[in-house]
Amino acid sequence: MNSEQPGTQVNPQEPPHKALIPEIKARSAQEAATLIAEHPAPVIAAVLLELNPGFAQDILAELPGGLTDAVLHAVAPEMALQWQRNQSYAPDSIGRMMEPAYAVFHPAMTVAQTVERLRALIKVAFITYGYVIDEAGRLCGLITMRDLLFAQDDERLESLMLCDVFSLNPETPLNEAMKLVLDRHYPVYPVCDADGVLLGLVRGQAMFEEQAIDITAQVGTMVGVEKEERLATPLEQSFKFRHPWLQLNLLTAFVAGAVVAVFQDTVDRLVILAVFLPILAGQSGNTGCQALAVTLRGMTLGELKGGKEKALVTKEAWLGFYNGALTGLVAAIGMLIMAVYQGNPNAIALAIVVWMALVGACVISGLCGSLIPITLKRFGLDPATASSIFLTTATDVVSMGMLLGLATLLVR
Repeated sequence: MNSEQPGTQVNPQEPPHKALIPEIKARSAQEAATLIAEHPAPVIAAVLLELNPGFAQDILAELPGGLTDAVLHAVAPEMALQWQRNQSYAPDSIGRMMEPAYAVFHPAMTVAQTVERLRALIKVAFITYGYVIDEAGRLCGLITMRDLLFAQDDERLESLMLCDVFSLNPETPLNEAMKLVLDRHYPVYPVCDADGVLLGLVRGQAMFEEQAIDITAQVGTMVGVEKEERLATPLEQSFKFRHPWLQLNLLTAFVAGAVVAVFQDTVDRLVILAVFLPILAGQSGNTGCQALAVTLRGMTLGELKGGKEKALVTKEAWLGFYNGALTGLVAAIGMLIMAVYQGNPNAIALAIVVWMALVGACVISGLCGSLIPITLKRFGLDPATASSIFLTTATDVVSMGMLLGLATLLVR
């Protein structure tokens, strides 16, 4: 079977799995699993070993059971055990990104014994730190290469190790773990369970790489583009990902259209209002998107902690009021000029309606922009998931409803 992809230049001196890696990285986990399943287990194992550990676990979970077993037999026993352990943790958790901890020592070992062991380990793994554990496997301390270099050969690790070791919990979500390591910037972090037992290691580079993918996906999820969709995603799969959200968007557009239909008599009587409907929808929509962006950024960076939601919502409401009052003033002047030019006897009333509608719409859109992601998160959903679709519906309904409703009440 020919494993070459169209347009891929294969170096005959290069291992067969190398040509697959760029193609795999450009796909979602499901698509990558389908592509890679056509190859022998040793090639699949070699590819997975060179990917981000979290992405490798996602691909492994998508492979058929028999093939998964073959891949596990194709890697070193330590790696196979680690991959099986990682599969027990939730996606996007630290536990899914763990690598085996090879450089594990006991407190009573001497520097000479440790260095001798390290000479063998560096041939099979990239070692950054040494980890000291007790008989129960609990992490007791950390050894740096610098300390080993300057220590006496007969010195024991228990007198040399750093005892206050920062570690991560395997069940911690990636975004929460990123907040914990924000001021540390270590190359590697040990991962321990609630009892302090060392389960594996996670590299800072892998965490930042995975977080970068999540952040770039956030923009797409706001408008219904799935995280799994990539540039190399086939046309049919992209259609399946996107079309349901477009149907939802169409349904919500009908809701906004229904609001206009309710006030059809007002629109027929005051045709000039039709000119300002898109103006109000655009202004209030932009206000809501600003509030949404700030709220999502605060959630991503961990700035929006428990108890601060009320303050955020209140701030966005006041911002909506101030921005709506000033932009509403400009819009009201525009309405006044247009109505006077057309000889409309209700020019002043129409200007007041436009100002009041824009202020109200901006206040509501600011509230919606902050409340929608907070509400989604409270229900255990991704705060960014199609939030822009829901926000657009809310702002369109409110802005059009307020303009036409106020005009119906105040302009006779």
